[in-house]
Amino acid sequence: MAKEFDQEFLEFIVKALVDNPKEVKVERKVDEMGVLLSLTVNPQDMGQIIGKEGSTAKAIRSLVRIVGLKNHARVNLKIEEPEGGRAPRMEKKEMSDIDNVSL
Repeated sequence: MAKEFDQEFLEFIVKALVDNPKEVKVERKVDEMGVLLSLTVNPQDMGQIIGKEGSTAKAIRSLVRIVGLKNHARVNLKIEEPEGGRAPRMEKKEMSDIDNVSL
């Protein structure tokens, strides 16, 4: 049970942040590099998990690493991107074309 404390801790933190806590899933994989926790949430909750400029995700990763250090394990967090993913990014040329449009 002590080995899976990092997974339980991550679930507790994330479920407190999201609007759809029943859809939070955490998978735990252990290999020679350490522990990898893969987090999946409802696509509508991604913004709450990532936070402004990724600040919430960074904070969650820091907390999970600290829990891992306390248990003498290297723990990393991977936030799974929902199906459909991000919208394609515009290239600089396309963005400048938008800026030049007169209204």
